Amino acid sequence: MADKGPYYITTAIAYASGKPHIGNTYEIVLADAIARFKRQQGYEVFFQTGTEEHGIKIEEKAKTAGVTPKQFVDGAYNEIKRIWDLMNTSYDKFIRTTDTYHEKQVQKIFKKLFDQGDIYKGSYEGMYCTPCESFWTASQLVDGKCPDCGRPVQPASEEAYFFKMSKYAPKLIQYIEDHPEFIQPPARKHEMINNFLKPGLQDLCVSRTSFTWGIPVTFDEKHVVYVWLDALVNYITGIGYDAGGEHEELYKSHWPADLHLIGKDIVRFHTIYWPIFLMALGEPLPKQVFGHPWLLVGDGKMSKSKGNTIYADTLVDMFGIDAVRYYMIHEMPFDNDGVFTWDTMVERYNSELANTLGNLVKRTISMGNQYLGGVIEDRGVKDDMDDDLYATVLSAKAGVEEKMATLHVADAVTVIFDLFKRCNKYIDETTPWILGKEEDKKDRLSTVLYNLCDCITIGASLLFPYMPDTSKAILEQLGSKEISFDLLDKRGAFVSGTKVTEDPVTLFDRRKLEDVLKEVEKLYPAKPADAGEGDNDAALTELEHKAQIGIDDFDKLELRVGVIKACEAVEKSKKLLCSKVDVGDKTLQIVSGIRKHYSPEEMVGKRVMVIVNLAPAKLAGVESQGMLLCAENEKGDLALMTPEKDMPAGALIC
Repeated sequence: MADKGPYYITTAIAYASGKPHIGNTYEIVLADAIARFKRQQGYEVFFQTGTEEHGIKIEEKAKTAGVTPKQFVDGAYNEIKRIWDLMNTSYDKFIRTTDTYHEKQVQKIFKKLFDQGDIYKGSYEGMYCTPCESFWTASQLVDGKCPDCGRPVQPASEEAYFFKMSKYAPKLIQYIEDHPEFIQPPARKHEMINNFLKPGLQDLCVSRTSFTWGIPVTFDEKHVVYVWLDALVNYITGIGYDAGGEHEELYKSHWPADLHLIGKDIVRFHTIYWPIFLMALGEPLPKQVFGHPWLLVGDGKMSKSKGNTIYADTLVDMFGIDAVRYYMIHEMPFDNDGVFTWDTMVERYNSELANTLGNLVKRTISMGNQYLGGVIEDRGVKDDMDDDLYATVLSAKAGVEEKMATLHVADAVTVIFDLFKRCNKYIDETTPWILGKEEDKKDRLSTVLYNLCDCITIGASLLFPYMPDTSKAILEQLGSKEISFDLLDKRGAFVSGTKVTEDPVTLFDRRKLEDVLKEVEKLYPAKPADAGEGDNDAALTELEHKAQIGIDDFDKLELRVGVIKACEAVEKSKKLLCSKVDVGDKTLQIVSGIRKHYSPEEMVGKRVMVIVNLAPAKLAGVESQGMLLCAENEKGDLALMTPEKDMPAGALIC
């Protein structure tokens, strides 16, 4: 395969404050899938990740733990790297912001920006959010709290250095408008321009004096470099950038980055602050910044106080590495948050991995051993259904490339599993167990099994970036080899006359939901309620509240009474119902995860409360055009919210 040139991909560096949960781990797995795919295509990939290790939060955590900040971040680094390695991620560089070379370059960058007049010395008076490590003016606060996280802020006044952000804002706006692919998904771009750039940028505080755990400013050592400047420049220091112009070859060949993969909550820092720093340094901007959605648990973010924090190693112990990789990649929409639930995990594991893939591989190899002594040959006895099979299989490569080109990674995996599903259908169509009973059909049987081995080889090769160990295991059992990506849209990936393994292993053992839930109960025991059984109000004594919002935020929601006209179960899901809801001037199709609590028959005729202006989203392949409002108690029981009086469809809820 011809070398397609360099490709540089980064994740956001993980904050070294503790063990990463599955929402944090999702990003490194997603980045790994993209990096492996690009290598498969023939790119010279450099994949960088790492840890962010400075700041007041680290200093405070270390003090609480009774260790030095360096001892604290060393422990966090080891744990984060352990999880990244556990998930079989193929990063080329793991940078730490405490690495000596990085700290040296941060100091040189700070001095360069100061010398050219982009950084100046001043003083700051305002409100400071310690968790976000962000300063805010009084006008930026929301109900007196941090606008980003909703937590309390503290008055802060100190001498500081500032970066002249407004100097570069017009140039950045023009760049974003001239490069529509720069910020993805597009909704993030509109948010950055309309909410931050066009209203006007304030100068950014880039040093602190109220703590010491940071990189000292060389010419004013009572100051340490503010964590965001320190952290963001890792993307260039890690590949050999030098503020004096003596760049290493890796920087010369791979910058600008092809992709910064980050969480949607830090898009502002990566698409406003970071590009402006680069403009000031005279360096090219990254080609694309993708703010991926979050992986949530149930219907909300993971939280230690809620007891729903789930870690990757826990899932790996229960389901295996590639099963967890599959779920993380496949269950995340392009621009909407994904949801982890135990029942969905088990359902996907059994239906997609154990049945669609694992059973396909095992029964194909088993039939090859039973009827052909394990030697699979193409004996040329063709049928029209063979061409129909290959039409799906040989188009999969182009389908995967198309989806990956726009970072629709979950859809790329769907294309591959559609290939495997077509192989299963082919078995049903050709009935090898019947062909095996007739001697004069043996050549046709051999051709059928060859076609299956050939198509599975192609599918397993396409699967490699997403489930590398599973891909290798399938090819090994088939006696096949890694196939060049250029050949994955052609027949003959599997060499005729190859002997498959005599003892095919089960790739994924089916799991019973009740067994999994018993394991989960041991790991996450239910908190005892202070109140008696059934006293739901008393049981909800400790609630985790979201950040306060203003009336303008509430006014963005259009809430109306709806009447359910029809309802049916969603075929591909055990938890979803699809309802047709009359909301006055139109009928919406709404998918809800309430199948355990309501039957389709119960739903019809109910008057419910509906969010009617929610952006459409696909759940289990079915478009949902709104949301039904429910109440949920601590036990997970749901109740639809209904109007007290008999209100008509379309009545406004205000």
